[in-house]
Amino acid sequence: KATTSLNAFENELGAQPPLGFYDPFGMLDDADQERFDRLRYVEIKHGRICQLAFLGNIITRAGLHLPGNIDYAGNSFDSYPSGLAAVFGDDAIS
Repeated sequence: KATTSLNAFENELGAQPPLGFYDPFGMLDDADQERFDRLRYVEIKHGRICQLAFLGNIITRAGLHLPGNIDYAGNSFDSYPSGLAAVFGDDAIS
């Protein structure tokens, strides 16, 4: 049976069979609990940001836009197309 040198975090929340604690890039080699907690916090934060970005994309593609203007020139949120067309299309944000 193979053993791992990362036994310090084997009992953390999320470590489960058959992999146990999974660190494929070795970011926690010789790390302490503070470093582990920091990386876990950052991972959760980035996951939440990604969820909000995905939700914003879905809502915008469904045709719902924020009310009001996006800039002082008077351009409204719904005056721009959805998705990549907002960056590369004819009516792209400039």
